[in-house]
Amino acid sequence: MQIAVIGTGVVGQTLAGRLTELGHDVTVGTRDVAATQARTEPDGMGNPPYSEWAHAHPKVKLAMFADAAAGAELIVSATFGSASIGALEAAGAGNLAGKVLLDISNPLDFSRGFPPSLFVANTDSLGEQIQARFPQTKVVKSLNTLAAALMVNPAQLADGNHSVFVSSNDADAKKTVTELLESFGHTDVIDIGDITTARGTEMLLPIWLRLMGALNTPIFNFKIVR
Repeated sequence: MQIAVIGTGVVGQTLAGRLTELGHDVTVGTRDVAATQARTEPDGMGNPPYSEWAHAHPKVKLAMFADAAAGAELIVSATFGSASIGALEAAGAGNLAGKVLLDISNPLDFSRGFPPSLFVANTDSLGEQIQARFPQTKVVKSLNTLAAALMVNPAQLADGNHSVFVSSNDADAKKTVTELLESFGHTDVIDIGDITTARGTEMLLPIWLRLMGALNTPIFNFKIVR
């Protein structure tokens, strides 16, 4: 499958690398190709620059947002939540129309420092805002409740015996994303309903962040026992 990953950070890199390993044709989308390739400093979290990662992943292409989205069958939104809609607007509504969009971003507001708050919650969600802005796109919220390493390789924790969620208005889009998650190794994919249920998974982030602080690691996840 031809897949565009919107976002060059560690989450986008992790998804792009794993998707390529699974045989997909992956293009990472960025706002400025030259600037992304020229960056040599680590990001704000100390992760190496994209150019260093790209050198180790020569099969992954890099293109402007619109060019990446235009040729894709499926798009992954992997930017900071505050940048998600702007990046997708740059990708172009026409390039997103009729396609499945896997949204893994979260509405985190770092304006008051760490831990962040949510800039939308309770009666709305970032997933819903993306769906409303791009009504012809099949938005699926998923993978936003666990660390990037576990998104693509759940087996490194508890043999993969933990849960991940999908929310979308489109049943076929959820099926497409569920199959993708299962190819990563996820065995407990829970369909929690339409896109409004993204409010619940996005609001897991405050407890997730505090658990990360208490456990001193991001390598943990929720398991729904029933």
